[in-house]
Amino acid sequence: MEVGIHPLTDNPTQAWKEISKFQKVIKIKVPSSSKIVPQDKVRIVCMSDTHSLTSHIKFQIPDGDIFIHAGDFTKCGAEEEVIEFNNWLGRLPHKCKIVIAGNHELSFDNTFTHPLSVNPVDSIPTLGLPRKCITEAVSSQSVKEQLTNCIYLQDEGINAFGLKIYGTPWQPRFHGWAFNLERGEQCLNKWSLIPDDTDILVTHTPPIGHGDLCCGGVRAGCVELLTCVQQRILPKYHVFGHIHEGYGVTTDGKVIYVNASTCDINYCPTNPPIVFDVALPAGMIKDF
Repeated sequence: MEVGIHPLTDNPTQAWKEISKFQKVIKIKVPSSSKIVPQDKVRIVCMSDTHSLTSHIKFQIPDGDIFIHAGDFTKCGAEEEVIEFNNWLGRLPHKCKIVIAGNHELSFDNTFTHPLSVNPVDSIPTLGLPRKCITEAVSSQSVKEQLTNCIYLQDEGINAFGLKIYGTPWQPRFHGWAFNLERGEQCLNKWSLIPDDTDILVTHTPPIGHGDLCCGGVRAGCVELLTCVQQRILPKYHVFGHIHEGYGVTTDGKVIYVNASTCDINYCPTNPPIVFDVALPAGMIKDF
């Protein structure tokens, strides 16, 4: 099915006022999971937006089969931040660990590491970080290679326990940081790469209407992403982060949307991981 561009795509808050007339958003309270992982199900543990604060996390990371981190695992993508995150991942017990980048992983975005003309770092807001740290971050080479304790996905998918998982870091322009695209056609071109048979979609950005409401009352989600998810991809789960105050789980009755942001609006890592179990596909066993 071909997805078009919404006429209000550049004004997501107004767009949602129109779209919500024909949508339902049901909040889901995620029940506590049993400590024993069922053999006929795949347990998935989701986090996002830890921002180099994993050492400050007070809660225990639940065990499971698949660990998903939906981006912003650093403050600016500095090499030492990536190494620290990778070491933390190595201590987690999950058999499969999947990570995507977010807008804070500047060193993962070729726009910053291989600029065609003027380095865009000079024009982005620092968000309280020293300009020197940001400049050093994008000067690091082969930072992705430091992620040795996970599977890093960037516009690609994998099959884990028979589940098709696709990861992509892009989001509508947000403070001019990494993996930013203009709303409308540029974003839609990335969402068009997502296969129809995706079981679990992992993006950094939320779709419009689900986990995307900012503290100022405006929507930050992508209109075309929601359209693609609802009308073409139809994953079982859509996992994301990016908007810290949007933490939680919702559904439209068909797809379950998970904003797994660990940090709250004040950048305190207080939100626990979101855990859910998915039935093993027919004929599959837990032999990853």
